[in-house]
Amino acid sequence: MLQLIYISTAAASMRDVEQTQILAASRRNNARDEITGLLFFNGRRFLQALEGPVAAVERAIARIKADDRHSGIVTLSRREVDVREFGDWAMAALGTGEAAAQAAIDRVDTLTAEASPNVRAHFTSFARLQPA
Repeated sequence: MLQLIYISTAAASMRDVEQTQILAASRRNNARDEITGLLFFNGRRFLQALEGPVAAVERAIARIKADDRHSGIVTLSRREVDVREFGDWAMAALGTGEAAAQAAIDRVDTLTAEASPNVRAHFTSFARLQPA
């Protein structure tokens, strides 16, 4: 199973409704493709972990790269995993309302409890960042 983590920058024109649409599409597509993970949006950047069958994760990242609602996609981690580190969720999510609060850090700790220390560090660090 492939686990891929990337970060990207939201388009300046991104509206709240688009964030909701991205999450809804992610959940629908990921459930269909047996992909699990975590999507975190802090108001300016997306941090996402995807895990699932190699071909399905590759198709998902190709769709993501073609989406003009964000740019500057950088892969932070790409590795094979034997067991899903993000549970059964089609896509857990954290959004802008929580990004600056201690609640977000606590939630990240819960959502990444089964993840490797490096993966957990990506999300914990991101939760502590304020949008630029």
